[in-house]
Amino acid sequence: MKNLKNALLLKQLYLLKQLGYNYTSVTAFKEDEPDLTLPNTLEKLRKQSRECHLCDLSKSRTQVVFGEGNEDAEIMFVGEAPGMSEDSSGKPFIGKSGDMLTKMIENVLLIPRTETYITNIVKCRPANNAEPSPSEAHSCHPYLLKQIELIKPKIIVALGATAYHYLSGDDSPISKVRGNIQEQHRYKLMPTYHPSYLLRNPSAKKDVLEDLKIVKGLM
Repeated sequence: MKNLKNALLLKQLYLLKQLGYNYTSVTAFKEDEPDLTLPNTLEKLRKQSRECHLCDLSKSRTQVVFGEGNEDAEIMFVGEAPGMSEDSSGKPFIGKSGDMLTKMIENVLLIPRTETYITNIVKCRPANNAEPSPSEAHSCHPYLLKQIELIKPKIIVALGATAYHYLSGDDSPISKVRGNIQEQHRYKLMPTYHPSYLLRNPSAKKDVLEDLKIVKGLM
């Protein structure tokens, strides 16, 4: 279609030249600028994310894992990316990692998981559960920022180094920054370990317990 427009435009310019024009400011076939604004409701944003093809992850996904929970949540949990189970179900943090997160929420914060909102930096599963590439993360970033804008959480818990990096811009190791509340523009950010890390390193559970006690104190 673009080649056809260029051919028609070139034909028009040759015609104008034959008529004696040496210069013209005619802008034939001007295309409208695309509307890059995101919807102002979570449901419409979810629908748009399901139709997203901004990066290569869209080619291999089974489902978009947008996020779920209380849309007026005071606490939001942000992980790295969906895994195989999440890709199949369309729900974030299920399976063993999800069970661990649920225990973190219900046993320490003493609230139902459903009172929080849970999502990831990217909404589609990377191949072989790899860490999202910078281009993949940046393609998905506007969806996350819009989720934060609409939900208006008071506290965001960044689960792991990748989530922390893309929420803060800081490349510090998660072991150096975990447990330290950071003031962001509209919310407080608490970095801590990812539940999957706790499954591999049970001794780190005590650190997450201390981190979540701080979060509970802010509630």
